[in-house]
Amino acid sequence: MNSRLQEAMEKLKMSGVRMTPQRHAVLAFLLDSHAHPTADDIYKALESRFPSMSVATVYNNLKVFIDSGLVRELAYGDSSSRFDADMSNHYHAKCVHCGVLVDFNYPTLRQVETSAADETGFLIQGHRLEVYGTCQNCAPISSY
Repeated sequence: MNSRLQEAMEKLKMSGVRMTPQRHAVLAFLLDSHAHPTADDIYKALESRFPSMSVATVYNNLKVFIDSGLVRELAYGDSSSRFDADMSNHYHAKCVHCGVLVDFNYPTLRQVETSAADETGFLIQGHRLEVYGTCQNCAPISSY
């Protein structure tokens, strides 16, 4: 078992969350994925191993992981949120053609948070940055 999965399971256990086989499978899938899957993607990937599992079970487990700080939800307003188990400070590039999300690193924009707090009086909890373009797979077929 990889160390990230072991650490995540320990965090859940310390929070009083019971580790079911389905929960373990969803968490392991997320930690191994770099594709930012939707709940439906996760369900489809695991349904052969857990035929009695529903999409609702996947959503419920994702909520537990989000509430525990293990996963973040990336909502794009198209009713197909994606989920990211990489909780490090990073950003995303999204292809406008196929929708693929790719992580990229850039120095954290802490000054933006400070400025927003100063101007609004908000207690800023974080920010999200996405850039949009055409991925390498879509570029040959794209007309820009």
